[in-house]
Amino acid sequence: MGKRRKPSPPSRARMAVLTTAMAGGAVLAAGTAHAEPTPTLASVKEQVDKLNEEAEQSVEQYNGFQDKQQKLQGEANKIQEKVARGQDAMNELRTRLGAVAADQYRNNGIDPSVQLMLDSDPAAYLERAAVQNQVTDGQAALLRQAQDEQRKLDQDRAEATATLAQLDSVGAELVAKKQQIQTKLSQAQAVLNKLGAEDRAKVNAQQAADKAKAEAQQAAAADRASRSSARQDLNTPAPPASGRAATIIAFAQAQLGKPYGWSKSGPDSFDCSGLTSQAYKAAGVRISRMSQDQWNDGPRISRDALQPGDLVFFYNDIHHVGIYIGDGKMIHAPRTGKNVEVLPISAMPYMGAVRPA
Repeated sequence: MGKRRKPSPPSRARMAVLTTAMAGGAVLAAGTAHAEPTPTLASVKEQVDKLNEEAEQSVEQYNGFQDKQQKLQGEANKIQEKVARGQDAMNELRTRLGAVAADQYRNNGIDPSVQLMLDSDPAAYLERAAVQNQVTDGQAALLRQAQDEQRKLDQDRAEATATLAQLDSVGAELVAKKQQIQTKLSQAQAVLNKLGAEDRAKVNAQQAADKAKAEAQQAAAADRASRSSARQDLNTPAPPASGRAATIIAFAQAQLGKPYGWSKSGPDSFDCSGLTSQAYKAAGVRISRMSQDQWNDGPRISRDALQPGDLVFFYNDIHHVGIYIGDGKMIHAPRTGKNVEVLPISAMPYMGAVRPA
């Protein structure tokens, strides 16, 4: 039998070709395994709607922090004014004590009791001097007054320190919430950017249609207001309206077509609770700034008892609110990228209604 010949090893050139081919196949396989399917318009809409809803939730929380920050700032300012007044009172008392000391020095030198009165701790002096019978009635009264003023001043300073610390904490929460909103909106835009050219064109066309619809609503509202004014000028009775509700709705109608702006209360843009709070303000009624707080600004109204001007709320956490205008419809500020519009209240998860007093 002849000897079997060992197969000759592949040449370097052949190895290079095989290696390149294998690598190319691996890349192709990996690319195929991880390729993401082109998102459909429906799936993108669902993701974007979800992100926008989460952003709106954060907007209402941001409004709450902002409202709290403003209140705390007002409290801090008042306390700091009290501290300044207290310090002025203490300075005046120390001036009076200094005058007594100077008078005694001119006569017989500073009396030990007066020297103690100038101590940095009047309360401690009063306790010691009272035991030693080293003060006159007038000096004791002056020191008691200084003691009371110092106590008030210390309390006010402590309160100011605590309030300012709370203010800093709320400010940090405000910054964090703002970043959260911006992140959600950026994520929504990134999802839209994944659409193919045809679907992007559809989205743009829908946005253009929404804008045209909002502008038409605003023009119609302006026309109604103009006709109403003309009728009044001609002493022709205007259609009956329910006073306050008519004012609330008229304000909301005048905002139709204006863009949504998170944490905005007009005049050029609004978020949902910014629109409702300003509409009620136009009618002379103060309601809370945040939708969850507006939910507690009046008695609950059943759906079958709704009247124009009522506040209508949506979603389990009450993060969206609109103004009922009758016929199952409302005016509301929807979300970023949209304008104040008229919408059926059945278009969102309805939670209830409130009629602020």
